Amino acid sequence: MILSLSLILLLGFLAGFICKQIKLPPLIGMLGVGIIIGPSVLNIIDKSLLAIASELRSIALIVILTRAGLKLKTTDLRAIGRPAVLISFVPATFELLAVVIFAPLLIEGIKPLDAAMMGSVLAAVSPAVIIPTMIKIMSEKYGVKKRIPHLILAGSSVDDIYVIVLFYALLNFSLGNSMTAWDIIKVPLSIILGVGLGLILGYIIVKLFKWIQLPNIIQLIIVLGISFGLYGLEHTFEKYFPVSALLAVISLALMIQKLNPKEAAIMEKSYSNIWQVFEIILFVLVGAATDLQSLNKSGLMLTLVIVIALIFRGIGVMLALIKTGLTVKEKIFCIISFIPKATVQAAIGGIALANGLSSGTSILSLAVLSILITAPLGSILIELTYKKLLTKNDDYILEKV
Repeated sequence: MILSLSLILLLGFLAGFICKQIKLPPLIGMLGVGIIIGPSVLNIIDKSLLAIASELRSIALIVILTRAGLKLKTTDLRAIGRPAVLISFVPATFELLAVVIFAPLLIEGIKPLDAAMMGSVLAAVSPAVIIPTMIKIMSEKYGVKKRIPHLILAGSSVDDIYVIVLFYALLNFSLGNSMTAWDIIKVPLSIILGVGLGLILGYIIVKLFKWIQLPNIIQLIIVLGISFGLYGLEHTFEKYFPVSALLAVISLALMIQKLNPKEAAIMEKSYSNIWQVFEIILFVLVGAATDLQSLNKSGLMLTLVIVIALIFRGIGVMLALIKTGLTVKEKIFCIISFIPKATVQAAIGGIALANGLSSGTSILSLAVLSILITAPLGSILIELTYKKLLTKNDDYILEKV
């Protein structure tokens, strides 16, 4: 396992560095390394490491979501208001509907319920791709006057929770369990309770750090430990009430930023350094989880479904941004920013197949193709367009969106 981790870090870093030198997003190189050294090609990653790959990917996701919370300001979110709420579920809903409509027409043997599951897998965007990019764009002061990176950052975080809860509800229904009103209520309830729990814990943490003066590294360890604990206990909470641990994590960090911006800035720098390591681990393992053998003869039709779904998502983004005062260029940038998919697809793409559903192979193939197509394409387009489509605001005078 240790040798495999060494290969992941060294080869992933090298591939990312080479991509950066030729003006490509580093994650492309990391994904490529993962595919090559993973089970689909060379198969040299230790099986014991692959067995805990999902946990390692979850740790990386927690790190990047905490960074997002430490970077966001509640004043920005309040100023964005309605668009931040709409963009967190309207585009994903449009994308899911597109798959429900077109997948049964284009792919043999796919029923509407299968298509709904496919749509819920496809509709999740990748916070691991989007959040670091938006943080970079914020630091370079592009689009910050209208809070465009803030809007995308917040929307991408909630988007995933929405579609993941939908996926598991649809999966249970597909396995013969009835879908009750409670399954529907769980979607908004898990979001509300996740945010509430995170804000309360964040408040307690800030008060604790003011009461007991602790070194920055100890504060970091405590926040990390609580974040991991929240994620690990999510399934325990679920027996009594649904709560989104990932939203709790980002809300916790958001409260720290609100009540103690100075400490939050120091902590964010530490998380940034941690992310340098986990970024490599995450994207190499996402590449390793990409099962090329699952790409069956329906590959062309599945690609067409992805393209149609992205067009529908773009329409959803435009509708969510109605009456925001954003220019056409800025709205196009928002559409581009919601293209990348990776982490969620790698995590849940194979679950339907593992549960013995006849549509499982098609769902897994769709997940794999969506990673291979949208993660590189989305990250490249964001890098190529943000300076052209967004206005640089060196003065950072904020105006309401």
